[in-house]
Amino acid sequence: MHKLSTLVNPVVNPVALAAIGLAALVATGAHAQTYPVTPAQRSTAQQVAQQGVPLADLVPDAPDQYTVKKGDTLWAISGMYLKSPWRWPELWGMNMEEIKNPHLIFPGQLLVLEKMDGRARLRIGGRGGQDTADASDMPTVRVSPKVRIEPLADTGAIPTLRTNLIEPFLNEPLIVEDAQMKAAPRIVGVPENKVLITRGDRAYARGLSGTPLVQAAAGRDDDYRLYRDARAIRDPKTNKVLGYEAAYLGKAKLVRGEGTADGVVVPATIDVVFAREDIRVGDRLLPEPPRQFTSYVPHAPAGPIAGTIVSVYGDAVSIAGQNQIVLIDKGTADGVDSGTVLAIMKTGITKVDRTQSGQTATMRLPDERNGLMMVFRSFDRLSYALILQLSDAVEIGDHVASPR
Repeated sequence: MHKLSTLVNPVVNPVALAAIGLAALVATGAHAQTYPVTPAQRSTAQQVAQQGVPLADLVPDAPDQYTVKKGDTLWAISGMYLKSPWRWPELWGMNMEEIKNPHLIFPGQLLVLEKMDGRARLRIGGRGGQDTADASDMPTVRVSPKVRIEPLADTGAIPTLRTNLIEPFLNEPLIVEDAQMKAAPRIVGVPENKVLITRGDRAYARGLSGTPLVQAAAGRDDDYRLYRDARAIRDPKTNKVLGYEAAYLGKAKLVRGEGTADGVVVPATIDVVFAREDIRVGDRLLPEPPRQFTSYVPHAPAGPIAGTIVSVYGDAVSIAGQNQIVLIDKGTADGVDSGTVLAIMKTGITKVDRTQSGQTATMRLPDERNGLMMVFRSFDRLSYALILQLSDAVEIGDHVASPR
């Protein structure tokens, strides 16, 4: 897909040319559809647009000017100006007239912070570090009307956050019912009595003619993902089962379908095309799901949330750091969806107070905020989240809460 732009005014200012280019990009439907703005976000931005952001909500060292660079994210830029990066609609609301769509901010644009009467606003300056306020003396130039076609991929709008951190996990971990996984197609044998299966090996499976648990992508009904039987995810305090997580093992391609010969079952033939770890007889297959192209827009939850980290993604891992994936005990049933930002709370330790002579008392110190996480995949009662900011290590059992 390409964008088509026409310049018809024979005399324009060079800065006006940049503004025309930006307007053409904002009007391009493809980006607007890829990066949606919710009604709630637009409403918040409109409210802020009328009066600006209180100076108290700015970080102390918010830059007066900042030139957007390749590799920036909306989350990072919001964090330069606002104490709470997920409040990006308010950053956008500082100047809705120039920033029609907050997702369409490009490398080279100059952001200028203006402060007046205890409020702050953000506007777009020139490109390459030249503020429009200093461009009044620039000479006009005469240009001839012309049409140019440019690929949309070259526009290079910055993303909300670095999606490469979560892309490998979008379809890998899977929350299922235990009975569903046990009914999924399974590997039943391998040639030459092999014990372990890896990339390039052939295996045989049964049940591939059954109803899939995951909708296969169009034209890809011969591709499968391999999982190990689901393990129970339990509440670390009550031991109650919250769901079952299937461990992702790799990918396989269907070579021959299942059938019968002389009344005997002939299992389907599959070839393993990718293996994260060794695969065994008994492991399960699910159709390759459609690739997700979701724009993750960080936002605070609509209401109070009080949850717990119940698992850290990875084998035999109980402690997580920044940019790692954790599983929390809140999901769509609790109003948690993709993009929900939650505060990570470090559980206060229990101590004995011996400061009073001859007296002792058991006490628990208050929970303290330890960082921020963003949910990127939700199920009914569980959600996967990426740790975005962290002061100290995260452990299973730590609490999560609304960030305000």
